Amino acid sequence: MGGSGRFRFAGRRALTAALACGLALSACGGEERQDADEPQGSFPVEVTEVDFPLAQSLADRTSFVIEVRNTGSETIPNVAVTLDGLDRSSEGEDVAEPQSPIWILESGPEGGTTAYVDTWAKGELPAGETARFEWDVTVVEAGTHELTYGVAAGLDGRARAEGEGGRPPEGEVTVTVTDRPSDARVDPDTGEVILEDGGSPDDRGDQIDPSEESRGGE
Repeated sequence: MGGSGRFRFAGRRALTAALACGLALSACGGEERQDADEPQGSFPVEVTEVDFPLAQSLADRTSFVIEVRNTGSETIPNVAVTLDGLDRSSEGEDVAEPQSPIWILESGPEGGTTAYVDTWAKGELPAGETARFEWDVTVVEAGTHELTYGVAAGLDGRARAEGEGGRPPEGEVTVTVTDRPSDARVDPDTGEVILEDGGSPDDRGDQIDPSEESRGGE
């Protein structure tokens, strides 16, 4: 389907298996390991929502949202999400910065920072409860870009997120970014972003049927 509207996957669809263990460390030092004493086991999860605009313009500020529900009977030790694709590798050996941003991360999931690359964790998630992960981002590179996400029950692989069918709790979203800034303004009284032709950015395009987009379990 074309790059309009939002990717919005919401429903009671169990996603399965484990996020690959061995996440790359971004920091070491003398900090206590965040995966210390992680219990071993399998924990069923359900990704109940994935929401992100599929069509964006340069300098758009948007939110990428993932909600994860614990569908099991035990508390998940440390529910975590890895989000890849906010930046890309720069080509050439002499580049000063090996990674170039596609989206600038304004803020990540509250209280979710970990020592692992592109991974945020929310701690324990009791049975039946839902954790919300939200990234506030600003896009700075035009083109077609892919974001991939995966859910884990812990940070070292001993606690595994799983569900029906043996499929991993992961997915991808493809976003088209135009090189023309949005025709929009900010209402000084409310702070709301208003499109020049009326409405708000969330009104652009039709809601995406998740059956037509890549997502976890498909």
